[in-house]
Amino acid sequence: MKNSLNKSQIERFSRQLILKNIGAKGQKKIFSSKILIAGVGGLGCSAAENLVRAGVGNIGLIDNDVVNLSNIHRQSLFNSKDIKKLKVCVASKKLKQINPLTKIKIYKSKLNKNNIENIIKDYEIIIDGSDNFKTKFLINDYCIKLKKKLVTGAISKFDGHIFTFDFKDKKTASLKNFYQEKEVSDDILNCEFEGVLGTTASIVGATQANEALKMIMEIGENLRNQILIIDLLNLNFRKVKFNKIK
Repeated sequence: MKNSLNKSQIERFSRQLILKNIGAKGQKKIFSSKILIAGVGGLGCSAAENLVRAGVGNIGLIDNDVVNLSNIHRQSLFNSKDIKKLKVCVASKKLKQINPLTKIKIYKSKLNKNNIENIIKDYEIIIDGSDNFKTKFLINDYCIKLKKKLVTGAISKFDGHIFTFDFKDKKTASLKNFYQEKEVSDDILNCEFEGVLGTTASIVGATQANEALKMIMEIGENLRNQILIIDLLNLNFRKVKFNKIK
């Protein structure tokens, strides 16, 4: 990487470069980062857009679904002309228009036990925007195995949950330590069953991106062994601690 930012980079990222916690050093870390976004839905769209605008150098997008009309109210990268098109293809094109400097790799598949290890091994941070607990627990397990950093989000109605894990730290609790049950019903925090306001997806996805950026730059505090619970109907934000179960 070059020792200094070029004129175009300085202009594009000027408003975050002047932050004392970021500067050129932090921006270079963002340029070098590799983040995989699992699920290009309401959370994934919001997270991806914010990460691309921040200058993340390499982003992977995995989803096997196509855009449908009911997606558009909360999935910010799609519009009516995108219906029936693969989400990863549409998202990749639009993200490149926002920031041509970001390298984007797409995976037109669903994460499963056969492909997950080969896909996530090349990324330092995984953002989980999936919409079911089977996939969330699968991502959680393989991030533990490969010692990855993981930012998990879930939404329903006006509510959101966010977790941040760094599995290089052996004292870090996992998603299963919070839910504890071997199987969790997808009726919990699932917008397909209970509905969701589009702004909820935008806020939670943007917060996931913010957590990832802090981890990249090693600044601020994260949600280690805590869950951030967001109630947007009553505008309440609270953090709840939970412990690793041996």
